[in-house]
Amino acid sequence: MLYKFILTFFLFVFLLRINAQANDFNTINFKKADSIAKVYRGETLHNLPQLSYNLTYSLKTEAEQFRAIYKWVCENIANDYNLYKKNDYKRQRFKNNSVKFKAWNNEFRRQLFHKLLKKKRTICTGYAYLVRELSRLADIECEIVQGFGRVSTTDLDKLDIPNHSWNAVKLNNKWYLCDPTWASGIPNPKSNRFEFKYNDGFFLARPELFAINHFPVDSKWWLLDKDIPTFEAFLASPVLYGNAYKNLNTIITSKVIHHDIKKGDSISFEFELKNIVRKEAIKLLIDSGNNAWERKPTSVTSVNNKFTIKQRFVKTGFYDVHIYIGDDLIATYTVKVKKT
Repeated sequence: MLYKFILTFFLFVFLLRINAQANDFNTINFKKADSIAKVYRGETLHNLPQLSYNLTYSLKTEAEQFRAIYKWVCENIANDYNLYKKNDYKRQRFKNNSVKFKAWNNEFRRQLFHKLLKKKRTICTGYAYLVRELSRLADIECEIVQGFGRVSTTDLDKLDIPNHSWNAVKLNNKWYLCDPTWASGIPNPKSNRFEFKYNDGFFLARPELFAINHFPVDSKWWLLDKDIPTFEAFLASPVLYGNAYKNLNTIITSKVIHHDIKKGDSISFEFELKNIVRKEAIKLLIDSGNNAWERKPTSVTSVNNKFTIKQRFVKTGFYDVHIYIGDDLIATYTVKVKKT
């Protein structure tokens, strides 16, 4: 009996650790922190200690203080895609020459901080740096995490050196993950100019979901108790979009992007959603390369907030399968359908 009690107790603690990431701050209302971030919208970066103080002094908890800092950075710093492309080109060019690679990193750091200070434009490194510095000035422990990030436009064949940075923050003696770069906004597809569009899903994100398109260089920043992905598994993951962080807790299956099936067979995807939604909200956009059509899945079953989506393919071919919840694009998979 004692053995069973101890086993049950430790299982309970283990499950609590896994779920704590998403549930720790459900009782906190961040409206005051968000309003303070708006009050100081447009402030310069010339006096970071004063800015950090202004954002945090009237807030009681670390979580609220960090929220005000994070929200301010996301809503005041623009993502400079031209700067990102320039850095990516140079790093790829010099990756096999350690001397030139180091020299470029030093030069780019100077350019990066000049542009951040003068124009409040930067790339992921600048976002993560600013969140860390403002947090530390408020006595909040925060780190920059270096690693690999995957978006729909990432060239996986060139993903051989770290290309992304994000933050880990310690609140109430626990570490949490945030991505201020991806939370800040998106490029306008017509003008390719950055547009602020805050995505709250990247704030204190669930590690299980974060791991699908973030691969830290230092393994301690997975913040996972089990199922640590290999780099090969990371590269084989489905394409995950920003809206996934607004809608999902995690992907249960499938965690690989490509599937080979036979004509007449079905493929299934299982998600755990943050909120219960109607089955009718789930839809697919299937693209064969020549044609694309929107359709309801062959079947959708749900138990509480867990959804299983099945799609049957009756024609051979190669298909991109885009999964939507309402108007939100969540994930993309590829399916090759062979003859029976």
